[in-house]
Amino acid sequence: MNELSLFNNFFDNALSDVMPDFHFEHSFGMPKVDVKEERDAYVMQMDLPGMTEKDVNVELDHNVLTISSHHEENKEEKSDKNEKKDESKWLIRERRVSEFSRRFTLPDDTNGENVAATFKNGVLTVNIPRKAVTAPKRIAIAAA
Repeated sequence: MNELSLFNNFFDNALSDVMPDFHFEHSFGMPKVDVKEERDAYVMQMDLPGMTEKDVNVELDHNVLTISSHHEENKEEKSDKNEKKDESKWLIRERRVSEFSRRFTLPDDTNGENVAATFKNGVLTVNIPRKAVTAPKRIAIAAA
């Protein structure tokens, strides 16, 4: 296997028979990912508009790369007893918490020790270096 596997695709495939126009990752605001295979590395870019590097967590555990975020808006409430009747107040406020988690199974030819991530202009870039895959070794059989 020489490609990244997406755990998230399971949900798209599972629901495609029941609801062909339903796409799990697109319907719930999963960030979009582009992965490019180069000679010496895989380069992954994920759009994360409105976030900073402090909002994102990148982990590698047993060849599974997890990119996740949990961001909560600070809740500012004023309990001013002299509140004016003309001031506006929130009736519905749904944008308080945003979170996602995407997992990618890395191919066997990746060098997990040297994975590096950068964040610039709302785009997370993860550089996953490749290592040379060793060819099968032929073992000589000695006569007994």
